[in-house]
Parts: sequence; C-alpha cells; structure tokens
Amino acid sequence: MKAVVLAGGRGTRLAPYTNVLPKPLMPVGDMPILEILLRQLKVYGVSDVVIAVGYLASLIQAYVGDGSRFGLNVTYSMETSPLGTAGPLKLVEGLDDTFLIMNGDLLTSLNMGELIQFHKQHKALATISTIVRHTQITLGVIGTDEEFNVNSYTEKPSYDFRVSMGISVLQPEVLEYIPAGKPFDIPDLIKALIADNKAVKAYPFTDGYWLDIGRPDDYQKALDDIDHIKSQILPHTPDESQ
Repeated sequence: MKAVVLAGGRGTRLAPYTNVLPKPLMPVGDMPILEILLRQLKVYGVSDVVIAVGYLASLIQAYVGDGSRFGLNVTYSMETSPLGTAGPLKLVEGLDDTFLIMNGDLLTSLNMGELIQFHKQHKALATISTIVRHTQITLGVIGTDEEFNVNSYTEKPSYDFRVSMGISVLQPEVLEYIPAGKPFDIPDLIKALIADNKAVKAYPFTDGYWLDIGRPDDYQKALDDIDHIKSQILPHTPDESQ
C-alpha cells in the first residue's frame, strides 16, 4: 500500500512559525506533525510513502530520510512550482494500485484501515474521509423574496456541514483526470470525476479526533490537546528504541 503525503506548501497562514520550518515539521508534543502521520501510516499497513515537497524541502528530507527508522520506505517528489493538492500526483511514479493521499498538516484518530476497506467495498474511484462540522452564525439571518419583502428572520442559526478531512483513497485511474504541469486541486479532481459519473464516496468519520492545523489558533489547540489525545492518535507507537 502506498501513500502520498502533501508537504510542499508554504503554510502562510501559520506564519511566522513557517518562516523557519515547513508546516509538517511543526512540533506537537514530542514529535513533528509529519512524524505522527508516518507512524500512523505504518500502523495501518502502508509500506511505501511518497512525500511531495517544495518549500523548505531539504529540512523535511533531512528529518525523515529514507523512512527506515519509521519502518517505511520513503521517497520524495519535488515540485519546482506550486501544483495544488492533486497536481503533484502527476509527478509520482508507481501509483498503479489503490493509494492514500493526505495533507501533511493534520492530526486525527481516523482508522485509515477502515477507510481503505470502505473504499474497496464500495468499488469507488475516489473516497473522501469526511466529518460533520457545526457552524454557528452569530447574527440574525434575514430571508427575503425578489422584491426584498422579509419572509423569515432566524436569530443566530446553526448549521451542520460535512467537510473533507484532507485524507482520501484513490484509484490510479484518477491520474487521467489530472493535467500535467498545472496547478490542480483535489476539489477540481473530485468535480471532474463527478462530471464523468464516476463513483465518488464520502467516508463518514463519526467518533474521534480531527484537527486541520492551518492557523496559529489551530496549532495552539493541537498543543493543548496532544497530551489527552496521543493514545488515540498513536495507539501503537513503536518504542523509542525501534
């Protein structure tokens, strides 16, 4: 099983931290985010990992190396210009079977083995891991008709949305939908598959932890949470000697 970890972005929303470190190497507890992800991938049966790098790539390569200390075979795919979240897949060789793709800046207790099993059971071309997020509007929302007659007034409504967790399972056929050498994102890919009536599934993650570390307050939350969630995120962490 192969996995592609996207680690080439500049992480501008997390500045000034990312002026000196690529976001995947930001420490959470006693290890970087990227190391947590790599250890998770090993637990769930992944053997080969391709890290798509760009910004401060040499730091990621120096820290992870060939992946042997994590029990993985790690190689790198270099972006010379930003290619989005799906574009880097065109540069990766050997994606000839079911594979994972994930952002390199997230914390989650998602069971990736169950995600992969769900994908295969449903014979999907793409499966997106999803979680429901609650959004509270703090203002009164006004509904009107075309002549601006008020027909509803809802004070501080709340809505639930199913959102992408930044981890997907893909079949190699999806590579045909990705243009070479151009920026192309996962949403662009999913829209192209849907337009072509291909099977795209949403895996419902209902019980566990997930955090996208995109902004300073997200990072602070990760630091605050890590001692409580580490056993969920790394239930089978190898001994430090391994």
